[in-house]
Amino acid sequence: MTTELLREKEQLKHAMESRPVIDMARGVLMTTFACRPDEAWDILVAISQHANLKLRVVAEAVTEAATGQPMPTDLTDHLAAAVQMRQTGRERQSSG
Repeated sequence: MTTELLREKEQLKHAMESRPVIDMARGVLMTTFACRPDEAWDILVAISQHANLKLRVVAEAVTEAATGQPMPTDLTDHLAAAVQMRQTGRERQSSG
């Protein structure tokens, strides 16, 4: 196998291992904030991008917070901002 194929194989393996925690985090967000799956995804991505963290790391923090572990303050702030952006977008759509 070429180096590129080996790297791609490792990336796919890592993605498959990360997927369950990301799906759990989406479920937590959907339940907590009464949002759709695509909105939960957008919230996770926004937090990841603004906190400059991998999506898996953000998802782990969200799922751990659901079990009672405190979420780091900076992630809590990014979560609040992402949820606020989602709510603002919904309000604009319903009034427009």
